[in-house]
This record gives sequence, C-alpha cells and structure tokens, in this order.
Amino acid sequence: MAKKDWHPADIIAALHKRGTSLAKLSREAGLASSTLANALMRPWPKGEWLIANAPEIHPSKIWPGRYLHTIKNVNPENRFIP
Repeated sequence: MAKKDWHPADIIAALHKRGTSLAKLSREAGLASSTLANALMRPWPKGEWLIANAPEIHPSKIWPGRYLHTIKNVNPENRFIP
C-alpha cells in the first residue's frame, strides 16, 4: 500500500509544535508570508525543503507521493541545511 501525503493540517500542526508557522518560515526565507502555503497544494521542491527542515525531517516523509521515485535512494534522516 502506498503511503499518503500528510494532510495540510498535519503539516501546519507539526510546524506549530516546533514553535513556527508557514508565514514565519516564508518571511525568514525572504518570501511573502503566504508563499510557502503553495507547497501544501502543489509540488515546489524549494518550499517543501523549507517546510520539512523546520520539524527536521526529509520532505519525502511528508510528501511520499511527490518523492516516490527517489525514496529508495534517500536517507530519510537527511535534511536540508541552508
């Protein structure tokens, strides 16, 4: 059975548990406050990495459907460090 992508509310909750938000991450990256919300609904690798780095997990854990072709070649503990 294929793993499902996280629900957007679960992603937002994971960020809030880490004391941050999509808007805050967007501003810290020099983007408009609402920009990272785009990654919740459609593929955007840069945004996915910025979001996934906050809870310190690989984007393929949050969006396995977007990374299905690369999951076998990725160490899930790796994360983007700007």
